[in-house]
Amino acid sequence: MTTLQEVDGHAPVVARMSVLNRFLPVWIGIAMLAGIGLGRLVPSLNRTLDHVQVAGTSLPIALGLLVMMYPVLAKVRYGEINRVTGDRRLIVPSLVLNWVIGPAVMFTLAWLLLPDLPAYRTGLILVGLARCIAMVLIWNDLARGDATAAAVLVAVNSLFQIVAFAGLGYFYLKIFPAWLGLSTTTVQVSVWSIARSVLIFLGIPLAAGYLTRTLGEKARGRVWYESRFLPRIGPFALYGLLFTIVILFALQGNAITRHPFDVARIALPLLCYFAIMWSVSFGLGRALHLSYPRTATLAFTAAGNNFELAIAVAIGTFGVTSGQALAGVVGPLIEVPALVALVYVSLWARRRFYQTEGESST
Repeated sequence: MTTLQEVDGHAPVVARMSVLNRFLPVWIGIAMLAGIGLGRLVPSLNRTLDHVQVAGTSLPIALGLLVMMYPVLAKVRYGEINRVTGDRRLIVPSLVLNWVIGPAVMFTLAWLLLPDLPAYRTGLILVGLARCIAMVLIWNDLARGDATAAAVLVAVNSLFQIVAFAGLGYFYLKIFPAWLGLSTTTVQVSVWSIARSVLIFLGIPLAAGYLTRTLGEKARGRVWYESRFLPRIGPFALYGLLFTIVILFALQGNAITRHPFDVARIALPLLCYFAIMWSVSFGLGRALHLSYPRTATLAFTAAGNNFELAIAVAIGTFGVTSGQALAGVVGPLIEVPALVALVYVSLWARRRFYQTEGESST
């Protein structure tokens, strides 16, 4: 099994890896099963955990996301952001992939593979419109992407999400289907609810990461900060990920087990979507001669989705028991194993296509 860390571009050094990193897919699988089992054994857990919400997201999931994102954003070298924002080969393709290609791909897959299931189809289109602001940082970090570039792309796409989500939702659910002679639907989305989600799930850990690095380097220097402090807080990103997965599957385990065939129907276009978006984005990064870290960052920021927003919009518009909400729920349940698999594909591609070209491992 390919490991999630390598040293200096050479063969994986298992001895230097923590047990958490070495067997991460195993822990994720256990977390999924534990969550489903917990939800089945304690039916009231769903209502209890979902009773208190933050920006339309269950409080435990919100806390898990914040814990997950903080160590990754504390790793960012904020003083080097200018070198990312000035790279049009990265910024422009990211915007096109996220706001032109991504929604169009999901719309196409939803209509091709779910022509007889309009509720699930609408839910998937909403997932395609919600660009990722949380877990993508973890996948990018595991794949050894550029942490600074990921933070910038997530921030830029978050700003676009605030101003573009509602308009694109109207276009892909109302206008575009009408042009094609297809059935249409309407969704009401509050711009403030989107902005609030971005401010909480990106703004809080981003501010914490920035302050930590600024104050840490000022007090002890960059060498201490990156060689001593970051390794200490690093594992909490994966602890937060595993905790989030357990809670997420506990909350939605009943929906999965009650509708296994529906879940399978929804999963197919999602799997196709993740594979297409990641492959196209990684190939584009190669074609643009981006370094591996930035190519990986481009691919994962284009493939991930903001499931918190998609689920909140689906529930707020169509109801918690609606097919649209179920499609939103299935999104992250498929995204987690799919993007973990793509992390391994990315690391393989790094060795296959970049090391022979003298690409740095960092």
